[in-house]
Amino acid sequence: MIAPMTAYILRRLLYTFPILVGINLLTFTLFFVVNTPNDMARLHLGVKRVTPEAIDKWKREHGYNKPLLVNRQEEGKRKFTETIFFDKSVSLFLFDFGHADDGRDIGRDIQERMGPSLAIAVPELIVGLLINITAAMGLTLFRATYIDYWGVVIAVAMMSISFLFYIIGGQFLISKLLHLVPISGFDEGVMMVKFLILPTIIGLLYGVGSGTRWYRTLFLEEIGKDYVRTARAKGLSEVIVLFRHVLRNAAIPILTGVVVLLPLLFLGALLTESFFGIPGLGSYTIDAINSQDFGIVRAMVFLGSALYIVGLILTDIMYAWADPRVRLGG
Repeated sequence: MIAPMTAYILRRLLYTFPILVGINLLTFTLFFVVNTPNDMARLHLGVKRVTPEAIDKWKREHGYNKPLLVNRQEEGKRKFTETIFFDKSVSLFLFDFGHADDGRDIGRDIQERMGPSLAIAVPELIVGLLINITAAMGLTLFRATYIDYWGVVIAVAMMSISFLFYIIGGQFLISKLLHLVPISGFDEGVMMVKFLILPTIIGLLYGVGSGTRWYRTLFLEEIGKDYVRTARAKGLSEVIVLFRHVLRNAAIPILTGVVVLLPLLFLGALLTESFFGIPGLGSYTIDAINSQDFGIVRAMVFLGSALYIVGLILTDIMYAWADPRVRLGG
């Protein structure tokens, strides 16, 4: 007999396959609604007057000479296997990302570009988490005071400012006027740090407002529960109550938010990497969209979806461990 927790995890894993198939099919359909294989051939050939022969040759070389979803000229299962969708998308489920339309190995590109993306995302996640929780704890400690009021006002103001403003303002102030760090670019080894300081700081500033408000809401929700009143009745100080009891009991929703952000660690931030010239997976995806490279687009969408689903499964598992009614279907 399978244990309830094991059965719960297996159910969640089985749900992932149809979800990934649906996402894959939706991505494929949306891409080719906008771009036909002929349009892609004209773009990559890079000339205004392209002969039909040149288009057909490019399509044959890159595997776009077959029907999109159904090949009515074939019989049996070949109706679906002799298609662009089968050739380009099915291999993704084996994490074989294939080649880009310009011939590059997508899997190798992902491995090379994952490092720069992680170099920004990991410090931003860890430091941002510490800052947001500490600020939210401070506002909760001084709740219903002017400190709490103005803290919320500042947080809302920071949330309301566009991310582009933070990027442009940070580049102008810190790089253009003060000349503290380069405005953009990237380097390997120790020299990489000076290129990562500014985008990391900007990412932290942009996330402080929303993060602080979110965690403050969680802590205020916990403050009114019975175990907090019991802890206070035992004579514990408010600081000990907050950091020892409230923070521990709010750990599950905090971890939930962190787990959902896991895909961003690997896929990078699209705007940040593009504006700062960082060769990560975010800029890689933007470049692929601009060049209409379906090979890279499908690979990045699939990878992001898979990572997001893994994050949700981990979140479900944490909830199941905390509440047996979840894994038992209660």
